[in-house]
Amino acid sequence: MFINNFDPVAFQIFSLEIRWYSLAYIAGILLGWLYCKKKLINDIALFQLFDDFITYLIIGVIFGGRLGYVLFYNLNYYIQNPIEIFMLWNGGMSFHGGLIGVVLAAMFFAKKNKMEYFIFLDLVSLAAPIGIFFGRIANFINSELYGRPTDVPWSVEFIVIDNIKRHPSQLYEAFFEGIILFLILSHFTKKKYLKKPGLISGIFLIFYSFFRFVAEFFRNPDPQIGYMAFDLTLGQFISIIFLAIGAILFLKKKNEN
Repeated sequence: MFINNFDPVAFQIFSLEIRWYSLAYIAGILLGWLYCKKKLINDIALFQLFDDFITYLIIGVIFGGRLGYVLFYNLNYYIQNPIEIFMLWNGGMSFHGGLIGVVLAAMFFAKKNKMEYFIFLDLVSLAAPIGIFFGRIANFINSELYGRPTDVPWSVEFIVIDNIKRHPSQLYEAFFEGIILFLILSHFTKKKYLKKPGLISGIFLIFYSFFRFVAEFFRNPDPQIGYMAFDLTLGQFISIIFLAIGAILFLKKKNEN
């Protein structure tokens, strides 16, 4: 068993606290940007536009992720405490909300520059596992999104939560949604799937949703929601929807001439 007593604050500059979660976002975006620029983008025009797209991407992730959490996971609370919607430092981000924000940002940016928006979404999909990996590690450090009780030898006690041994579900997700998903998507780039914009995005949705659905069996459900029908979590139901969207997108794009 491992005892988690990490400080969520990485370091402090005078009264300014720099948290691991903020550093995870920065690392994910920076490394994802470098990966796309150095390894994936060969078109000169796209290479030049991609830097500008990052700004739209960041806005989409932050606003989509926050609004997704508010609407999907804790709407009643934020209706009663609307000012806290803007208190991002208190936590509360939804991956699926951030994903919707990224899609809208890509559509707006691509239309503005008269390009196919799936070109940008495919690049984001290929780089996203990097950010997911760092984000889940930050979740572990912050003792949030923790796992269900267990007696497995690698269990973790999150002392800021309780003294119960739990699955380190954040690390499971970091491994499968981060490392394994990155390797899977990298394999498909070698098959030149980027020549049909949208295929990579479909593959990302399918595998991420599958890994997330399975990981939710080890992750404690959100206390304000709990279990839903068939003892599944809200995250699992949302994952089913996005997996279906990914499968439809993949089949549609694969069959296009």
